[in-house]
Amino acid sequence: MKILIIEDENRSANRLEKLLLELDPSFEIVEKIESVRKALSFFQQGHKVNLIFADIQLSDGLSFEIFEQAKIDVPIVFTTAYDQYAIRAFKVNGIDYLLKPIDPKELEKSIDKFKSFTKNNQTADLSKLLGLIKEKESDYKTRFLIKVGDRIKSVFVSDIAAMLSEDKGTYLIDKNGGRHLIDSSLDKIYLMIDPRQFFRINRKYIVNIDSISEIYSWRNSRLKILIKNHNDKMIIVAREKAAEFKLWLDR
Repeated sequence: MKILIIEDENRSANRLEKLLLELDPSFEIVEKIESVRKALSFFQQGHKVNLIFADIQLSDGLSFEIFEQAKIDVPIVFTTAYDQYAIRAFKVNGIDYLLKPIDPKELEKSIDKFKSFTKNNQTADLSKLLGLIKEKESDYKTRFLIKVGDRIKSVFVSDIAAMLSEDKGTYLIDKNGGRHLIDSSLDKIYLMIDPRQFFRINRKYIVNIDSISEIYSWRNSRLKILIKNHNDKMIIVAREKAAEFKLWLDR
């Protein structure tokens, strides 16, 4: 099966390729394209694929522009950190909608759905797909267990200002500035929480939108943010994350 990946973040594109090939080594990743312009050129040249994975927000626009201009009839799995584009996604051959960071099990379900659609010559059922999104939203974690001395207590996700990876440990930073060690990695935590509320700004930090007090332009096209009641004054949004971070703030 020939697959096209449209994704403007190299790390995300490479991870998706890796996950797909782990599912089935026979998959052929035809190309990884990072912009609307290059994707339109790809299809204008007559290239054919069986399935498309497309991030919605690209560096030069929304990927919907590709499919509205090129009139492509190939099934599409849309990927994004936000869900406000869901209905529009399903109007342009969308068969599934994966929220970032992509869960390997959800990816496998998307591939199974694609196989079912092609085998039975089905068309996308908008109501069922929107219901699927609601199911995924309800799966987000609402609390974490932490250890305080000999006691075990819960910290509600809504009370977390940020998550921090530091000195080989992972910490929850609560809204009062308290730090709580947790037995998990940022990568795993990011799969559990609502991407509308939390954003991974770099390898070290995940931040809660409600806890950001200030945002400043910073060197090399980066951003600096301040978190309420947190004493780290050098929390930097990585350059490759800055554009997506702004979209997240402006959703």
